[in-house]
Amino acid sequence: MSKHLTEFVRDYFGTSEFIPLHAPVFPGRAKEYVVDTIESTFVSSVGAYVDRFEKDMANYTGSPRAVATVNGTAALHVGLKLTGVEPGDLVITQPLTFVATCNAIAYCGAEPVFVDVDRDTLGLSPDALEAWLDENAQVDTEGVCRTKSDGKAIRACVPMHTFGHPADLDGLCEVTQRWGLHMVEDAAESLGSFYKGQHTGTFGAIGILSFNGNKIMTTGGGGMILAGKAMADRAKHLTTTAKKPHTYEYIHDEVGYNYRLPNLNAALGCAQLEQLGSFIEAKRMLAAAYETFFKGGALQFVKEPVDCRSNYWLNAVICESKEDRDSLLDSTNKKGVMTRPIWALMNHLIMYQNCRRGDLTNAQWLEERVVNLPSSVVLERL
Repeated sequence: MSKHLTEFVRDYFGTSEFIPLHAPVFPGRAKEYVVDTIESTFVSSVGAYVDRFEKDMANYTGSPRAVATVNGTAALHVGLKLTGVEPGDLVITQPLTFVATCNAIAYCGAEPVFVDVDRDTLGLSPDALEAWLDENAQVDTEGVCRTKSDGKAIRACVPMHTFGHPADLDGLCEVTQRWGLHMVEDAAESLGSFYKGQHTGTFGAIGILSFNGNKIMTTGGGGMILAGKAMADRAKHLTTTAKKPHTYEYIHDEVGYNYRLPNLNAALGCAQLEQLGSFIEAKRMLAAAYETFFKGGALQFVKEPVDCRSNYWLNAVICESKEDRDSLLDSTNKKGVMTRPIWALMNHLIMYQNCRRGDLTNAQWLEERVVNLPSSVVLERL
């Protein structure tokens, strides 16, 4: 299979050179906007492109407001703080995620709680969430969800839309609302993905996006907070060092963060957003080609969940065993076609290995079997 897969990938991407997992592309007006920013001299955190990028992203996602940040981790950190997460609190998330999800929780002085994922979405399971809460939590007389064992507040829940595939948002919304938990969507990978016609990142109290160099569109670095007006105003204040508006005075009214997105990066983001439709079309075309290639074989292609339209940020297959996974990874990488395993489970990392967790059977099963495939945008195929 690995030989045929390598040949298929090389034919699709049209090269005998090394094929990366996900490389950025810069069609359209990217150079024009970046040069315009340089010539304006407004290359740092103040400039017209930051305002435009925030407005355009809010329009695209359907979010009431959007606030640009230096990266997705910073966006998630602030998002959690805005929902009231404090030192000593617990925040429920999935173990099958990139480490930034848990790091943002740790930045707040809180502790992640790991709950299992669903195999069909690769995202946080509403059933597993409900089961863990039933066994371990209760809502006190003030409406705060707390652990039965030691009374710690469980402040928020952070599902992550793995590889751009939406988690079961109906189920997660129902469970989190019933238990009084704020849902903060880690939609870092799912720009352009929709759940029942609504963009990911717009279901919870707050959603966040990432524009890292390996995402479906990039600003080099960069992230975005999606929120309602009140929370967005607060997010803007916190991410701009909590500086109060004044013509010339430096007045800061609380501890803030220098999490602003530079105008230079926002200019690139505006150009990339103009191309996002073609990026998604190209990615879905590649996903369809992969699906056809793997049909009837031993490897199970990861498809978008029912009632969802995924951006297919990273294509993936599920191998029959860890041994098969390792063999596929070894053979493809030796041939210059980059593949990679899914992340190590967060509870396997030294800094999170003692965190509370539920039964993680599905996450463990997936960790041993999932392989990501080359997923770069190939506009020439359109």
